[in-house]
Amino acid sequence: MKYATVEDVERGFRPFDADDKYKCEALLDEIAVRIDLFNKKADEQAKWYVSIQMARRIIGAADSDSLPLGATQGSVSAMGYSQSWTLGGGSGEQYFTAEEKKMLGGSLHGNRIGSKSPLEFEDD
Repeated sequence: MKYATVEDVERGFRPFDADDKYKCEALLDEIAVRIDLFNKKADEQAKWYVSIQMARRIIGAADSDSLPLGATQGSVSAMGYSQSWTLGGGSGEQYFTAEEKKMLGGSLHGNRIGSKSPLEFEDD
């Protein structure tokens, strides 16, 4: 069950061609599964919003040809032949931001095992 439509993702983002629409449709199915695994009882409006944001993040990352797949930072030099990339957590990956986790009813602080200091994370 999708929580958003391709048109929802397009609106305010950019127009999609037929290939983008096909990819977005499949992404929305995958995102719905991920949301349900995180918290099936989350607010419907939050599910809708997070679906749109995740789809835009993934599709937008695919639009950028400036960095290698998976890179979040890059560097290029010329005559000294230098090139460096920072990898991880980058283009095309499905993930929830801290704000999205909170919207879906999760903790901002992740899954912590062990003891908890009474002075930390008082807003939980």
